[in-house]
Amino acid sequence: MLESYIRSRREQKELLLMTHIVLGYPNFDDSLRMVEAMVEAGVDLMELQIPFSEPMADGPVILKANSDALAAGARVEKSLQIAEKITASFDIPFLFMTYYNILFRNGVDAFVARMADIGIRGSIIPDLPPEEGGDYLAAMARHDLAPIHIFTPNSTDERMKLLSDKSSGFIYTVARKGVTGKDTAFSDDLGDYLERCRNATSLPLALGFGVKSNEDFEFIRAKADIAVVGSETIRVVERGGVAAVKPFIRGLQGGA
Repeated sequence: MLESYIRSRREQKELLLMTHIVLGYPNFDDSLRMVEAMVEAGVDLMELQIPFSEPMADGPVILKANSDALAAGARVEKSLQIAEKITASFDIPFLFMTYYNILFRNGVDAFVARMADIGIRGSIIPDLPPEEGGDYLAAMARHDLAPIHIFTPNSTDERMKLLSDKSSGFIYTVARKGVTGKDTAFSDDLGDYLERCRNATSLPLALGFGVKSNEDFEFIRAKADIAVVGSETIRVVERGGVAAVKPFIRGLQGGA
């Protein structure tokens, strides 16, 4: 189970790191190289995003990566094939992040069964609220996969409780309103919000949206279980290529 893995890792590390890549960006070969670099740098788990034409929860950096991947020929089937190669090659949990239309078009039961066959451990579907995801949640339960839902600063305590009850593995907490990739103020207000999240669920907490430096990483220690880095890694690749990924990830965690 994903939650068991996270709790076991937390006994060894004060804060885990989850990264995010868009499959097929900048191409599938480089996607594999990025995963290898991240695993070698000590990443604990990873989101693999299946490119989508309208990624509404994503900001301009990841939106462009989705667009570039699609323009280069990335499609769902190829993404699934590469994901299977990734899970067979690296011994950390991998999750899918995508949007509901991909599951709908491929058949929810069939898609979830394929996820299990590939070795994916869970998924984040940001445009599928649990009230409308009965078929998805049932399929995930049948295959012992983790449906991961999202807390936001606008979530009421009641809403957080519902999302927690429909989740497993961990809860993804977003650091602010809006989309990925923008600046986030790591402040006392964020600390108060994370405390409210902690009180709403017994699941581990992952914090994302705006994590891009060792200072951010240090702020999150003792406030969440997992720091999530997405857009900044893509910026690093744009500036320095795949070779820049490993030193960036190590620097986040305070390594050389």
